[in-house]
Amino acid sequence: MSDFFVAPIVEGHGEVQALPILLQRILDELRADATIRFNPALRVKVGSFLNDQEYFAKHLELAARKAKPHAKGFVLILLDCEDQCPAQLGRSLAAKAVQLRSDVPSLVVLAYREYETWFLAAARSLRGVGDLPADLEPPPAPEMIRDAKGWLGDRLPGGYNPPNHQPIFTRKFAFDEAASIPSFTRMRERLRGLLAT
Repeated sequence: MSDFFVAPIVEGHGEVQALPILLQRILDELRADATIRFNPALRVKVGSFLNDQEYFAKHLELAARKAKPHAKGFVLILLDCEDQCPAQLGRSLAAKAVQLRSDVPSLVVLAYREYETWFLAAARSLRGVGDLPADLEPPPAPEMIRDAKGWLGDRLPGGYNPPNHQPIFTRKFAFDEAASIPSFTRMRERLRGLLAT
């Protein structure tokens, strides 16, 4: 039996609850003999995390210390990358993490543009979920939507609230529909590779 331990670093309140759900779903696709446990997520100010080396190092160190004692422990950094190139930014952050703590595996996951962009691509699977319309259709080009949260909020009677809606939608959205978004496919493949060990 494999026992994974994840020390997450996230940007938003919604990801604090949604990320464990997402990882559990990906693990469930792979194997029934494994469990996954989580350290409470560290929330960071993304501007400081990306641009202030001392701030980055402090939060990476905190997460690495939590992951280090576990044989299959790793740090998972999950951020929205807005207009930046996920591949380029991801490589840069991964290199910084290795430079600072090469003794602890780390994985950088970047959603282009937002985590919620994955929901937009999988909109049909979210019909009727959390008060979304029963006839919900995805936008023609989800990755071109600069405010995925706003798009969802316009279709919810009370607006979109990440801490409330993100875990619910994460539990329900169809991975095969979200796979049209390259950042989702990349995230899923990399996590599957890590969790298959």
